[in-house]
Amino acid sequence: MPLLIQNRKIERPSSTEEMLDKYPHLQENARTFCSKPLVDVDPKCLLYVQQREFAATTPADNAVSVIGSDDATTCHLVLVRHTGSGAACLAHCDGSSTWSEVPLIVRAVTSLSNHTKEGRLELHLVGGFNDESRTSHKLSLSLLAAFHKQKEDIHLETCCITEMNDIIVDGTHRPVVYGIGVNVKTGDVFPALFTHKGPAEDLRSARTFTGGQMADIYDSSRGLVKIGPCKWSPNLDIAFWLSQDDDTILKYLSTSPMAEPPHFVQHIKSTIQFLLQHPNSDSLFPGGQPQLYHRTEQGDWERAPQS
Repeated sequence: MPLLIQNRKIERPSSTEEMLDKYPHLQENARTFCSKPLVDVDPKCLLYVQQREFAATTPADNAVSVIGSDDATTCHLVLVRHTGSGAACLAHCDGSSTWSEVPLIVRAVTSLSNHTKEGRLELHLVGGFNDESRTSHKLSLSLLAAFHKQKEDIHLETCCITEMNDIIVDGTHRPVVYGIGVNVKTGDVFPALFTHKGPAEDLRSARTFTGGQMADIYDSSRGLVKIGPCKWSPNLDIAFWLSQDDDTILKYLSTSPMAEPPHFVQHIKSTIQFLLQHPNSDSLFPGGQPQLYHRTEQGDWERAPQS
């Protein structure tokens, strides 16, 4: 079924501008969302989602209270939640394979809501800005079109994307909101930042850097973060980037050099150093098994033995 706005089916939009003109309340909702205070989320209750990852869980999860993701410039953060079961899935989409990713996100929520008679699927889209190459616009439209094609009724609640998430700072366009969290106990969605992005932050970044596709990183039935197994080959040429200045790295390795958060370059260098230290991915996944992490009583993610 098509997307619904205020319980009415909508036509597939040809531009984000057209949709905003047609549904001015979305602009108002976006302004309200952008004005919410930024929450610094406690890592002891957090499940962090990196680029090209998604994770889903329910309010019954004892290990996770908040799913969150940030550092989105042209990327979009996609949240689907079922109001009856409370099941929620957050994905960090970069446009690499939107049409195959959206069904995975929807299925992650519906599969956790099978026994729920009441409620509906709600969609929250946050991310992008008025970038020069219009990468954000293309991803906004692609996501809207992909959700429009799903068989389920999906109600668009928050649409804080591209021009609705844009601010000009010192003459440069930037996103207003770079990150969001969802409280899976209450359904509250809010702008957020995250000081802790684990577990296995460098490994997960390396997976994406080497072309890994959208991956489900969480088993909510067992409270386990699962990474990999990943595949990459030795590539010593990437050491070249470690000797380059920040501007060069931003120019060639970012979709939005002027709008990246301040830690972007260090993050890229850390990922490259990890790949140089682990030129063959097989050594990180003994027996071809994923790395598993469970939450300790102290609230940290800890490597779990293979089951």
